[in-house]
Amino acid sequence: MSPLADYLSEAGLNRARVEVEVEWILTLTDHALFGTRPLPLETKQKLRALYLTFGQDAIDWLAEKESVTRHDVKAVEYLVRDRLAQLGLDGIAELTHFGCTSEDINSLAYALTVKRAVTRVWLPKLKEVVARLRGLALEHADAPMLSRTHGQPATPTTMGKELGVFVWRLERVIRRLEQTEYLGKFSGATGTWSAHLAAAPEVAWPNIAREFVESLGLTFNPVTTQIESHDWQVELYDAAKHAGGILHNLAQDVWTYISLGYFAQIPVAGATGSSTMPHKINPIRFENAEANLEIAGGLFTTLAQTLVTSRLQRDLTDSTTQRNIGVAFGHSLLALDNLLRGLGEISLSRDVLLADLDANWEVLGEAIQTVVRAEVVAGRSQITDPYALLKELTRGRRVGAEDLAAFVRGLDIGDAAKERLLALTPATYSGLAEKLTRTYL
Repeated sequence: MSPLADYLSEAGLNRARVEVEVEWILTLTDHALFGTRPLPLETKQKLRALYLTFGQDAIDWLAEKESVTRHDVKAVEYLVRDRLAQLGLDGIAELTHFGCTSEDINSLAYALTVKRAVTRVWLPKLKEVVARLRGLALEHADAPMLSRTHGQPATPTTMGKELGVFVWRLERVIRRLEQTEYLGKFSGATGTWSAHLAAAPEVAWPNIAREFVESLGLTFNPVTTQIESHDWQVELYDAAKHAGGILHNLAQDVWTYISLGYFAQIPVAGATGSSTMPHKINPIRFENAEANLEIAGGLFTTLAQTLVTSRLQRDLTDSTTQRNIGVAFGHSLLALDNLLRGLGEISLSRDVLLADLDANWEVLGEAIQTVVRAEVVAGRSQITDPYALLKELTRGRRVGAEDLAAFVRGLDIGDAAKERLLALTPATYSGLAEKLTRTYL
């Protein structure tokens, strides 16, 4: 989980806070406000080094300062002021946190850290899982398999097409995730720029705030209370939960295919499947993914439910809640890692699939009654209720190839239709499954 910790830990959040504070000073001086002038490039680089080289010294400094201030953002402000003094920039020290409420800094810091964690770590891992799944779907696009609607033998499909369904579903959610707007506000204590106007009424503060927020790669929210309303976070966590739900479905289905013998697990040298049964290879990757996706989904739900509301102009429920963003994505990332490993440790047992199909010839009942219906409409058959006829033959009964062949030969239908049905087997009755997989993936 260490890649997430670079962004969604307390240290990652504080680094982003320092980044926001420093870049705000640079924005103010670039606009030559209050008699300042743009800083030389070398000085800007030294200031930016405060967050670009943010490390253990700064972490320890902030921890000690926060033990006194009992306020995390205020500690960050003091850190920046201290470093300005060290750089001989005392003259612009009062531009640190200028006109800001803590939430101005936090809304941008959270937007930066969550955006970076999602786009650089979590989403690429999700895409890795989808890519591996697509590879398996295309590899097994032509592998006929008995479907099991309601757990019962049903019209055959292919393993590739069934895995392809998950690819198709996940890619829709990924497109939504890629369109996420990461919003930030920068409008003061209650979203009115009141202090800014008191200090410099002639300045177009909303324009400067927009320019600043967008310079960080974020979307500007001009109409807020003291806090940015977090709606973008709700949308993101709902989409992340949705992706997790699809992946949970995938984990359960692959687990079931393993239990049916459709997939064999590739033994890993030195690994133990069971502490007492030497023959076992437990599907732990998929079970682990299930559990972690459930935990992540619960946390994403809580985040979305809590963050959508703030009493009047501000309450602090979001402060505690947002501390768990990393926990939610951490469990989700762990699930993705297990799915990626698990999908790389299975091989398809095509012989098992074919044997299963050959043991369930009754699934051709659908094909037969549908062909008979078409023959009736075309005037080539006088059969009055094809469905009832096939139900009587197949429902709750095992029917073999010879039984069905004899039944078809006795049907009052055209010769061409009869030949098509006699040539059909459960393994060839998979419709457009292979074509769908190769066309849409």
